[in-house]
Amino acid sequence: MFTFDAQRNKKNITPACRQAGICNRLFMSLNSIKFDTTDIALLFKNSLVEATAEQKILPQSNSNSEWKYLGENKKKTLIVVSYTGAVHIPDKQLSFLIKLLGACNLNLADVAILNFQQYKSSDFDKIINYFKPKVVLLFDVEPGEFGMPMIFPRFQVQGHKDVMFVSSPSLEVIEPDKTLKGKLWVCLKKIFSL
Repeated sequence: MFTFDAQRNKKNITPACRQAGICNRLFMSLNSIKFDTTDIALLFKNSLVEATAEQKILPQSNSNSEWKYLGENKKKTLIVVSYTGAVHIPDKQLSFLIKLLGACNLNLADVAILNFQQYKSSDFDKIINYFKPKVVLLFDVEPGEFGMPMIFPRFQVQGHKDVMFVSSPSLEVIEPDKTLKGKLWVCLKKIFSL
């Protein structure tokens, strides 16, 4: 409450206070206020999200198995990324990925995001047998590196063992490039029948 009242009364600060730079420390920008996901859900429960008691706001990583991944894999879509400095995926790339998933009528609960950086020595068949995906999206992971018995070019929908695969550059490379986004979108439309 103090922040909002102080913002309204900011014009009443004396020139000496402004000159001393005190007002910059006293008043917080609205852009610097941080909320966690449960606070946001509580604030906007009637207009932003409709969540039942069984639904989670963000799917938690699955820590009960040998595989650490983000999501619930409800629609058997495996997203394989490669980041050395993150457990799963950095926030900025996750935000872009959520937008891509939304365009495909999917959300985080529908997919499993696996950071391949932590599983490079894993067997391809072991990964496929555990996740049982219908779709595998490889971001910055080459098919051969993933252990596939074939190599195919980026942005080509490739079927293997009843699974549709697409290989593409990393999310941070795709996001600013309209041409690459367009190529990825063509693949996603074909895979998800959009």
